[in-house]
Amino acid sequence: MRFKYRFSMTEDEPFEYISPRAGAGLVFLCDHASRALPPGFGHLGLAPELFATHIASDIGAAEVTRTLAAHFGASAVLARWSRLLVDLNRGEDDPTLVMMLSDGSVIPGNRAACVAERIARFHRPYHARIAEEIAASDGAPVLISMHSFTPAWKGRARPWHVGVLWDRDARLARPLIAGLERAGFTVGDNEPYSGELENDCLYRHGTLNGLPHALIEIRQDLIADDAAARAFALRLAPIIEAALAGMGAAHIRFTRPLGATAMDEKTRESLEAAAFRRLVAHLRERSDVQNIDLMNLAGFCRNCLGDWYREAAAEKGIVLDKDEAREVVYGMKPAEWKRKYQKEATPAQQAAFTAAQKKTHS
Repeated sequence: MRFKYRFSMTEDEPFEYISPRAGAGLVFLCDHASRALPPGFGHLGLAPELFATHIASDIGAAEVTRTLAAHFGASAVLARWSRLLVDLNRGEDDPTLVMMLSDGSVIPGNRAACVAERIARFHRPYHARIAEEIAASDGAPVLISMHSFTPAWKGRARPWHVGVLWDRDARLARPLIAGLERAGFTVGDNEPYSGELENDCLYRHGTLNGLPHALIEIRQDLIADDAAARAFALRLAPIIEAALAGMGAAHIRFTRPLGATAMDEKTRESLEAAAFRRLVAHLRERSDVQNIDLMNLAGFCRNCLGDWYREAAAEKGIVLDKDEAREVVYGMKPAEWKRKYQKEATPAQQAAFTAAQKKTHS
C-alpha cells in the first residue's frame, strides 16, 4: 500500500502528516523534524550555516520517523518548522519554548518574539493534530516519539547509541531497552535526557491520556544522512515489533494524577481516591446491578475493579490475594455477595456477553 502524505494548503501549517493503514494502532511523532522556517522569519538573525546543526533540528530523526511509519503502516506527525521558531516538545508555559540562546548561539530574531502568536500559529495546531489522531484511533494507540542527540556535549563524549526516555509507564520502555541491548546497542535508560518532564509532548499526549509510549533518542552520527537514517530505522523496526509484542495489548493505564487543572500531586491523588471510594460505595448500594450487566455495557465489573486494586497494591509491594482485593469492592466476601445477590444470567445477557467478548478479542 502506498502512503498518503497530507501537506498544508497554506504556508503556515506546522506539521507534516502521514496517514496510516487501517488498524495500525501506532503513532510516530517527531517534534524536531525540520530545520526550515516559514516565510517572513528569515534566518532569525542567525548565520544560515547554523541551520545545518543540531540547534535547528534533530538530525536524522525525520527520515527515521518516515521510514518507520512506512514499515508499520502507522500514522506520523512531524514538525514542519525548526525548533528555533518554537519548541514543540515544550509546554506553553516553559521559558525555553522560544529559545534566546542555544548551545552558545544567540538567536536575535527571538528577542522580541511574540510568544503567544507563535503558540497560536505553530504550537497549538501541531498538538491539536496529535490529539485528533489519538481521538480517531480505534482503541488505545501506542505513541513513539523520535529524537536524536549529539555525539558529545560540552566536551564530553556520549557513549550511548540509543536512549529510551520514559516517565512512569514502563510498558513499552522496558522491552525496548532489553531488545536494543540484545541487538548489541549501548542503551541509555533515561539518558542522555530524562523522560520525566511535565508538559513535554509525550507527557501531554501519552502520560495524561494513559497511553503506552516511549521516546527514542538516536546518536546523530549514526543517522547523519538520509541513507544512514533509513538503514538505522530498518534495524530498529524488528526491535520495536518485538517490544510491542512483549508489552501486550495496548490499554489505557494512568500513572500520574488525572487532569490538567493546576494543583499539587498529593491533592490530585486525594481527589482521585475520593472518586474511587464514591464509585465503590455506589456499586455496594446497587447490588441489583449484575456484574454481567456491567461487562456488557462497559467492559468491566466489580471483579475487574478488585483486580486493578490488587495490581496497584502489588506495585507498592503489598501482596493481596484475589478475594481480599475484591472484598474491597464488594464490601463482603465475593462468595457471600454471589450467594446473596447474583442472579442466573438470562439467555439475552449471555448472548450479549458472548458478542461483547468476540468484539473485544477480534
